[in-house]
Amino acid sequence: MDDTRVEEEIAHLRRTCDDLSEMVARQERDIARLSARVALLMERAAAQEEEGTGGAVFAEKPPHW
Repeated sequence: MDDTRVEEEIAHLRRTCDDLSEMVARQERDIARLSARVALLMERAAAQEEEGTGGAVFAEKPPHW
């Protein structure tokens, strides 16, 4: 390979590395945001269960039974 081709390849690999780094950073933010939402929903579900207003819907019999 000549020097120009090697430089082009390095530039391409650097760009790919930067793109992947941005993707990982975005995914890390998304995971943190989604984890916070799951924690909030878990807290809400626990509070509803304590109050007796929540719980699994499938455990309840329909009104016509």
